[in-house]
Amino acid sequence: MNSAGLLERQSFVEMSARARVTRVLDSGTMRELLDPFERLRSPWLAMQDIVTQADDGVVIARGTIAGVDVVCAAIEPAFQGGSMGEVGGAKIAGALEAALADARDGQPVVPVLLLETGGVRLQEANCGLAAIAEIHAAIVALREFVPVVGVITGPVGCFGGMSIAAGLCSELIVTREARLGLNGPQVIEQEAGIDEFDSRDRPLIWGLTGGDQRHATGLVERLCDDDCENLAAAIAEAVTAPPATPARMRAVDTQLARLSAIDPSRALSPAEVRSVYDQPPATRATRPQNADNAASSRGARWLAALTDGADRRAGYPSSVQVVDHDHARYIAVVPDADNRFVRARAGEVGLVEGWTLARALDDVIEADAKQPDKRPIIAVIDVPSQAYGRIEEAFGIHQALAAAAQSYARARQAGHPVIGLIVGKAMSGAFLAHGYQANRLIALDDEGVQVHAMGKQAAARITQRTVEGVDKLAETITPMAYDIASFDTLGLLFERLAVDSADTPGTADVARVMSALDRARADIGDDRSLKSRLDSPGRTASVEVRRRLAEQWRTAP
Repeated sequence: MNSAGLLERQSFVEMSARARVTRVLDSGTMRELLDPFERLRSPWLAMQDIVTQADDGVVIARGTIAGVDVVCAAIEPAFQGGSMGEVGGAKIAGALEAALADARDGQPVVPVLLLETGGVRLQEANCGLAAIAEIHAAIVALREFVPVVGVITGPVGCFGGMSIAAGLCSELIVTREARLGLNGPQVIEQEAGIDEFDSRDRPLIWGLTGGDQRHATGLVERLCDDDCENLAAAIAEAVTAPPATPARMRAVDTQLARLSAIDPSRALSPAEVRSVYDQPPATRATRPQNADNAASSRGARWLAALTDGADRRAGYPSSVQVVDHDHARYIAVVPDADNRFVRARAGEVGLVEGWTLARALDDVIEADAKQPDKRPIIAVIDVPSQAYGRIEEAFGIHQALAAAAQSYARARQAGHPVIGLIVGKAMSGAFLAHGYQANRLIALDDEGVQVHAMGKQAAARITQRTVEGVDKLAETITPMAYDIASFDTLGLLFERLAVDSADTPGTADVARVMSALDRARADIGDDRSLKSRLDSPGRTASVEVRRRLAEQWRTAP
């Protein structure tokens, strides 16, 4: 854009969330739902002496774009960095669920998500994580009926679990100023060191995760200038497109082949990353599975115990174990000391793991497509985190994890009973990709079982508290707690199960878990949704937001 053009343009990036919504909707059609006068504030921030906001940083509005009925959800980056707490997350999830209900009734409403977010709000960790899982579920279901349009424009970018949500959208529109990635550079530097990623190197950050690079590597569909007119025109075109699964979600084998051809030990430059995408992917090479992984973690031991030591399916990497046993598919992500991607050697979900989970699930969905009785899928969950690394961000780890989350959601929607069995840690993006889309979640009642949006040390650093301070707060702020008993009070578990040994399951322990799996399967019945997670009083605000949203959804302007 020349100087005259720069002077004439109206910047979208510099607008507030509410102003952005007003700008993209057809003039005179905006009707805000759950506006600030509803006083739907976070119930958890005030308990931590943190200033709340009357809309919790999320604007929901109905209206039209190019004459098409839409619902816009815009995140305000000026409040808490655009982080997702219980109320803001429920506003977006509830709006998507209402749009889904309308779509199923033949009244399509196209969602437009204006995303400027750092991901889960750590002060409300497990409530934010749960809301994001529900947002993922709704996007995947909606894509069958209408396009789901994601827009990322500002330097805050889109990170954490909401980057997975972006990866699930039908079409992504970005500016050059935008960034898109699972882990922010400060978090990677904190977790893996400055040699892994220097968070002060802004050219490198935008070079690897900026809008221009994401467009060049096919991880977004459309690149626009920061100009209201251009962006509004791009959004108008996107909302009138037919529903479709984007190409970046369909090419699982291509993505795995591309990853098998690179040397992950090299810190590739942004230009080198582009060149990899410019070349046709090589034939995917599958390494022999490492037999030592059979007992390398709780997840591996429970997988072996539940499947009576049955052989793992061939064709999968050592870090993703897939076993078909007794008319069910069991899947676990386990440590692999020889993993080519060093940041995924301790059981983290990385690039290969995300795409491989998608493949393991897509295979069983396709195989059972014509069968009236779909096989149960059991996700054995013991994942300490997603992989924090430069190479992971360069090749779009958020998209790999989106592929896994999508396939779990598709399996559930296709009628497979999907059950998540938490035997160890269930952390952040790793949990979102491996298990959080299950119809029902079962957890062992053991102190080694933990659920959270981030490891405790990292969460303490980011919230500028000590670990002891985080533990103290968790005594009264339930969603900040790591222990499984606190997680259970949020109503997100089907069952918390006592066993004699969570580390080395014996025959009686296996029998208890198999019985719980049977109960979960019976309870699922024909339910293909996640609505059972809202049946308990543990997430009062999540339920109240949805109730008020339903009242206002159809109200005439």
